Amino acid sequence: MSLSPRRIAARLLLVLVFISALLGAYFGFLQLTGNFAPVIAGEVYRSAQPTPADLRRYVERYGIRSVINLRGRNDGNGWYDREVDASRRLGVQHIDFAMSARKSLDRAEMEQLIEVMRNAPKPVLIHCNAGADRSGLASALYLAAIAGQPQALAARQLSFYFGHIPVPVRAEYAMDRSFAAARSWLPQAVPTASR
Repeated sequence: MSLSPRRIAARLLLVLVFISALLGAYFGFLQLTGNFAPVIAGEVYRSAQPTPADLRRYVERYGIRSVINLRGRNDGNGWYDREVDASRRLGVQHIDFAMSARKSLDRAEMEQLIEVMRNAPKPVLIHCNAGADRSGLASALYLAAIAGQPQALAARQLSFYFGHIPVPVRAEYAMDRSFAAARSWLPQAVPTASR
């Protein structure tokens, strides 16, 4: 029994709808959980935009001592003012580093971000809005430039697992392009014995 082109198209459409629903559910799950994850447990964590309650929980549970906000300074915006106030009340250093998920960073900008992360009191929480694109690039740079991890391992921070969709037609692919450009000047993995 052969299927007609119309039935094949209908089944393909059904499969696409099912896959889209699964993806939507997964991305929804990431947002509901704050897309929080350790990059290096006890040292650096990544997340979506934290609420004051999230920040309190992260400080209590993981000992967070500093927060790097990759959305940049946004005085007068509710989310920003609440984050700065919560950081102050919790005794956490708040650091702003403005970058766009839709614009590639040049070497100087990436080196500046690396220095900000290197100098931030640890454990540090790095966040952007969704915790996927900017946080992914920052986490990858941290692993490769500061922690001495292999670049291939670091690149996994820019993955679907964290809600990043590495597709060249998306504007957010700028984060992948940035890390690809950095690979030429980032150090290779540091041997375990010398860490």
